[in-house]
This record gives sequence, structure tokens and C-alpha cells, in this order.
Amino acid sequence: MPQATSESAERFFDAPERFLSGLAADVVAELVSTATDIVLVLDPAGTIVDLACRGDAPSSLQLAGWLGQRWVDTVATESRPKIEQLMGQIEAPAGQAGAPEVMRWRHVNHTLPDGNEWPVSYTLVAIDRDGVDPGQGGWRLAFGHDLRNQITLQQRLVTAQLSMERDYWRLRQVETRYRLLFQMASEPVLILAGAMDRLAEANPAAYELFGERMRTPSWSLTDGLDEASAHALREMIERLRVSGRADPCSVRLRDGTEDMLVAASQFRQDNQQHFLLRFTRPLDSMAPALAAGRQQLLQVIDGAPDAVVVTDLDGRILSANRSFLDLSQLGTEEQARGEMLDRWLGRTGVDMRVLITNLRQHGTVRLFGTQMRGEFGSTTDVELSAVAVHNGVQRCLGFTIRDVGRRLGLDGRGGKELPRSASQLTELVGRLPLRDIVRETTDLIEQLCIEAALDLTGDNRASAAEMLGLSRQSLYIKLRRFGIKDSPGDESPAADPSE
Repeated sequence: MPQATSESAERFFDAPERFLSGLAADVVAELVSTATDIVLVLDPAGTIVDLACRGDAPSSLQLAGWLGQRWVDTVATESRPKIEQLMGQIEAPAGQAGAPEVMRWRHVNHTLPDGNEWPVSYTLVAIDRDGVDPGQGGWRLAFGHDLRNQITLQQRLVTAQLSMERDYWRLRQVETRYRLLFQMASEPVLILAGAMDRLAEANPAAYELFGERMRTPSWSLTDGLDEASAHALREMIERLRVSGRADPCSVRLRDGTEDMLVAASQFRQDNQQHFLLRFTRPLDSMAPALAAGRQQLLQVIDGAPDAVVVTDLDGRILSANRSFLDLSQLGTEEQARGEMLDRWLGRTGVDMRVLITNLRQHGTVRLFGTQMRGEFGSTTDVELSAVAVHNGVQRCLGFTIRDVGRRLGLDGRGGKELPRSASQLTELVGRLPLRDIVRETTDLIEQLCIEAALDLTGDNRASAAEMLGLSRQSLYIKLRRFGIKDSPGDESPAADPSE
């Protein structure tokens, strides 16, 4: 059968002499050169005596230099045996006398002057047929197909295959770690496929808690809980389904008096919603009360009129309450989570750097005045306090932000006003030169700005200089000039000439 299939795949002209005889040499040359990418005319010794090549050959190829060379000398070393095999294997198939020679294709690589290689697939056809000068016997035509595009596709395929294999093994490793963690977890963990009566998976601790009856197809989570607990758990899952968040709830097993706390999260798999439930046992009889108290505290923080936000040590938001979302003009907490806090907080980029520096050094910051910028361009004057938390699972920074726009008149710094009003300054005209009036007013404003910067940074002079856009040398000079918080022990370098 395979042989018959192979024979049926080959087809030769029935009457070539009827259509092709008598063609002019230039027509034959055009037909031959059009049928393939490169054609070589070889003498009986295998020397290239003529050739034709299409215009998409490599730019560094010098075809004129091939004329007069042996074909085997134009290819790479590993391709020479293939050329020799082609030259020695031109023969008619058995039982088909007078039929064209069997076309065997071989992949060879031509060496180029720039050091690269040109891959070409060749076959040989003998042209010592009837009607050809007997003195020309043994001459051949080498037909070649350019393989660069094919090899490029093959390389892309191999690269894609290797990438898929790496991703596959990476996923297998992740799945192995997940399975190992899932099986070794001491806390019972259940995965529900969209509803409480559809158990997708459970770890050994869950089977130990609910018993082997979990392995029956008809088992439902409600079978292991009392009626009130099943109702509370169903409500929690529904809240999680609708809002994406749900507070843990306390449940009691049906066949005992043991109370457990259930935390739930959701994820999607195969276009279906799944719920992961984690059951934790209380350490003592006070655990439910402590959990309820902690839950009440979280509810108070979430509904507090002052904004509360928690970030990592770099200022990237981890969680925020509703008041923070109102000040920053955001719709959901997901829009803020993962963003830098200075996107909405701070008059300049210096404010957050000053805050984080002080939190790392002192652990707390109190009554820091700054601004909140809303997502739609509004600005609000705020006052914040912050604390650094270095214990627990993740080190973080906590900020409480209060809107003080309605009580700015009571701010301690608001009592500092310019000693001269506009009318008093105009009365000086004629008594003092204009440059003296401007210098006095400028010095006063400069002094007030320096004092405000020192107050905002907690007397951190390096941060105050950065906030004011001054070098530290210039700030020290101005501190001595105005007599601001200057101590005899202060040493300041010479002023920066650029200031």
C-alpha cells in the first residue's frame, strides 16, 4: 500500500515532445530559472559553467565568483558528502526505462563571504538526452530552493515549543507546590464549585474534621453544620459572590459542640466561580469573643470619618477605608490597591519621602500638614499621623488622614502673619527706597517659609533643604542669618555659589 501511494504521488508528462519540443533556448532558460530559486549548469566534472538566480538571494552572495569553481567547493564542509551523493546517484527508477531520473533533494549550506551560510535544497537532473550533442554527455542541471524562510519558521517553532515546555514545567512545579501545601495544611480547607452542595476538593484535615462521609457524591457542606451555621455560611458566600469581600463567620459542627471560624475567598476556574473555605479552631474559649472584637474594630476603621490607609515600607497601598476613597475620588478599593500613596497625598514629591524617612527613623509621625489630591483634580488640606509596624507577617506603614480644610483658621501656623499690611507697606513709599522695602518683605517671607519647612520635617534640616529646593549649605547660611533654631555647636560648610 505505501508503495502504491508513493507511485500515485508521482506524475510525469505523457507527451512532452508534443508541447516542449522546438522551444527556443531563451524560453527554456526562462522556464528553468522561473521554476526554482537557483539553477546551476554543471559539466561532467561537477564544475559550474553557468547559473541563474532570482533577486532574493543573500546580499553578500557573489555569484560571479562561482563560475569555473567545482560545485562541491562552494558549500560548507559538512555538506560536501551530500553533493558527492547527488552527483553519483542520478539513475532511472527500476522498470521505467527512459523515464526522468528520480529527484532526490538534499539540504546543503553554501558558505558566504561574510561568514554566514545560505541553506539551499538541491536536486540534480541529467540533460544528456536525445538531441543533445554527444560531446555534451554527462552535463547536469542542479535545481535549488532557498530554505531561509523555512528554517526561520522551524527556528520559531522550536523556540515556541521550548517556551511552551518551560511554561508547562513551571506550571507543573507550581501545581506540585500547591498540592504539597494543600495536603500538609493542618487547617481544614474546602474548595466549592459555585455552591455549598458541590464539593470540588478537600484536604486530609477536612476529611478528618467532617468524616469519611465527605467522599460520597451526595455530601453537602450543610450536612456537617447545624442549621444556623449553614444559613450564616450561605449568606457569607452570597456576599462574597456579589461584592467580592466577606467577613469571616463562626460556625458549629452538626455532630458536636466545637465552634470554628470560617474565612472564604473566591476565584474563577474553567469559567466557573469557585470558593475556598478555610476553617480555623479557636485556641481557647475566649477566641470567638476576641475574633468578634477584632471584627468590630475593623468595621469601625472601615466606617471611620477619617481616612485610614495601610502601605508597605515603600508607600505602596495595601488597603484603605471608605473615607480615603472619598478623599481620593475613587470608586473601589481595588483602584487604590497596589498604587503609590504619593499619587494622591502630598503637596510635592518631597512630602512622602520626608514621611517615610521619619517613620523609618522614629516609628511615628504626628500632625503632619499636607494636601490630598483627588482623581479628578480637587485638592484638600489634610493633617495626618502615621506609624510603622515592624512585627507581624508583613512590615507596613499605617496612616490616618483628617480633612482640616474647615478649621485652617485655628491652625497654629495660621497665627503667623506678616507684620505689615499692604497699606502699611505703601506708607513706606517715600521714606525708604523701593529695594529696601522689597528686601525687607522678601526676607520676612523667606524666614517664614524656612520655619514652616522645619516644622513640617520635624527639624530635619536635610529634608527641609530638599523641600525648599536649597542646598544644605545655603540653608545653614540662612538659618544663621535669621537666627532660626541655631545652636553654638552647629557646623555648616561654606555656601554653595550656585544659590
